[in-house]
Amino acid sequence: MIYENIKGVPNFSCDEYQPKKTKYCVLIPIINEGERILKELSRAKRADVPEAADIILCDGGSTDNSLERSRIETLGVNTLLVKQDVGKQGAQLRMGIWWALERGYEGIITIDGNNKDSIEDIPAFIAKLEEGYDFVQGSRFVAGGRAIRTPLLRYVSVRLLHAPVISLTAREWFTDTTNAYRAYSRAYLTHPGVQPLRDVFMTYELLAYLSVRASQLGMKTCEIPVTRAYPKTGKTPTKISFFKGNSDLLKILFANMAGKYNP
Repeated sequence: MIYENIKGVPNFSCDEYQPKKTKYCVLIPIINEGERILKELSRAKRADVPEAADIILCDGGSTDNSLERSRIETLGVNTLLVKQDVGKQGAQLRMGIWWALERGYEGIITIDGNNKDSIEDIPAFIAKLEEGYDFVQGSRFVAGGRAIRTPLLRYVSVRLLHAPVISLTAREWFTDTTNAYRAYSRAYLTHPGVQPLRDVFMTYELLAYLSVRASQLGMKTCEIPVTRAYPKTGKTPTKISFFKGNSDLLKILFANMAGKYNP
């Protein structure tokens, strides 16, 4: 099915393999993740994640043939959404958020699709949503979390730049602010002071914005321990280029601090 001309949502196609089965869902934004997403889904299936939360892939237009229905449906994917419009991660998340809210989920967990994160911890996010938290940030830097082979430059930039700026903006301390492994309640995403379905969120703006808006609005937030492990060999899995990507991230951070994404 094709969805078009929805305000604040990119045009996208939807392949619904199964009906809604659970109270919560997992949104995984991906593009050309190849074997990484298949390994992540295999880990999720072994940990019974599809029984706890419906898995929704939010594809940005992959061309690597990794998302064949016969493979991903067997691995527990509930629905495949494919963006057919402009935008990057922010646009992928907007189509996923819209789909999840329309389908009636009470909360959404997001996680990268590059097999770096402990997808086995999905039940811990669900537990916090059940306790009434509106924003749950996964962190490798809190007690019980594990940061494995984190590149030095990435570690320093998160700890000494990104986390302090986000925390100052949020008016609450967060330790792992570039980590997309987090959960949002339906109440947070539908709050009139949030409005995530806007075209201003094209790249990484939405990730930064949703990191701070809950605490600004006095909603219930927390961090929980997770593991993020970088591969032993090969290129670091990331979609952020060293110079332009990081420069754009800095612009987003300070625009967010100035409140430019607030409705």
